[in-house]
Amino acid sequence: MDRHPRRWLILIVLCLSTLVLVIDNMVLTVAIPTIAEDLKAGAQDLQWILDSYMLVFAGLLLTAGSLSDKFGRRKVMIIGLALFGAASVVAMEATTPGALILGRVLMGLGGALVMPSTLSILITVFDDAERPKAIAAWSAVAMVGLVGGPVLGGLLLAHFWWGVVFLINIPIAVLAIIAALALMPESKGPWRKADPLGMVLSMVGMTALIWTIIEFPKGGLAHLGTQVSLAVTVVSLVAFAVWETRSASPMIPLSLFRDRVFTGASFSLVLLTLANGGLMLVLTQYLQFVLGYSATETGLAFTPLAVATLAFNSISAALLAKTGNRLMAVVGLLVIASGFGLLSQMTTDSGWGVPAAAMCLMGAGSGLAMPAAMAAMMGAIPDEHAGVGSALNDTVQQAGAALGVAVLGAVLSSTFTRHMPSGAPEAARHSIGDALAVAASTGDKPLVAATHEAFTSAMSASFVAGAAGVVAAAILAVFLMRPPKGPAPTPKPQPGEAAQDTPDRLAGASS
Repeated sequence: MDRHPRRWLILIVLCLSTLVLVIDNMVLTVAIPTIAEDLKAGAQDLQWILDSYMLVFAGLLLTAGSLSDKFGRRKVMIIGLALFGAASVVAMEATTPGALILGRVLMGLGGALVMPSTLSILITVFDDAERPKAIAAWSAVAMVGLVGGPVLGGLLLAHFWWGVVFLINIPIAVLAIIAALALMPESKGPWRKADPLGMVLSMVGMTALIWTIIEFPKGGLAHLGTQVSLAVTVVSLVAFAVWETRSASPMIPLSLFRDRVFTGASFSLVLLTLANGGLMLVLTQYLQFVLGYSATETGLAFTPLAVATLAFNSISAALLAKTGNRLMAVVGLLVIASGFGLLSQMTTDSGWGVPAAAMCLMGAGSGLAMPAAMAAMMGAIPDEHAGVGSALNDTVQQAGAALGVAVLGAVLSSTFTRHMPSGAPEAARHSIGDALAVAASTGDKPLVAATHEAFTSAMSASFVAGAAGVVAAAILAVFLMRPPKGPAPTPKPQPGEAAQDTPDRLAGASS
């Protein structure tokens, strides 16, 4: 196809749209203590302020991707940006925890409309030769937001009130909307009937899945709420899979999973994001509770991760055409595993040097592996399913990150309790934060030392688990991400679909 003359400007718009979503979530984590004090928010309120966004966002991703294919990817993205900006105003002006939770719910809805549209527009505007570079740039921007968010939040909160963490979303959203209207072509998939039952089942199933992951560390499977949410998850997602295979116009072409490259890339991304999701949780606690870093210093401490990711994103984009996706993904995953291995050797006296070196390795590995795995996954998706395919990619990564927090968090918690001295107070045996609070109130210095030792032991176990997950992802990539021999078969249209894209989509992919 002819290359769109404004494709690199369009990429800037897509990166801006992604950046506003990533920065907001990371900035909010720094603002939580201030919000709790100002709004008199309890522990349950704070949980809902953080989790309500993720529940709505993850629950609606697949439906949003399907809607963008049907009604237009640019249109859906612009609607999402407008809703996200308006919801940021609601959150910024909140005077009660309930109003802030409402704002976060609406932001989750807007984010779900934006995220799959950005990647789907990217893969329709860029051809196979340039797509790896574009995906590398897009994922690098997400990493900058991930690491830069806490730093920006700390600097802003030092001079302004907590509402500024939502205020910064508004100009970015407005700028992205204006640029999208001026620069970006519309693109759609072929017309097909709506799948309302599939949409409902996917929303219920994905929301219940994320809720189960969030609740599991609190009481395990013995907790009634976890049992109910797990049952809803299984029933809804099984029903969704059965319905999609029988529907005349399925929302998601499950036949995609017959492609071993798509399946291998998907599961590799799940395991990779699972490990990385737990990394931030565990390492942040080490820096703050063991090394005594402030929130802003903790954000700055992750700079090596961002710098290495950006540098190796560029290297990966330049080499992918020569090496292929599989080799680059496997090498990157093994480099990440070596970073986890180094982190597992840390002690209470390691300081910042060891985690900095480990983060350089992990950033380098992520920069190599992520664009390759995403390019392999998205390259296996027919253009007419770009929106829902992008949503699948986003869903895979969101589920992996949420699982990472749950799984590595569970390993951390159980190992910490096991390594605490038998004579430690019961209130100090469940988390490092609780233990240090007890030690501070009683002036028990030996308890502080014992807590630090128990946490570093638990942290090592968590990082070994993370390394195992990444090695498993590399093994999957070796066996499943092999490109098929001979010419790729032309994908068959799903029942009820036209065999080719609409003129709008073709205009969006060419000049």
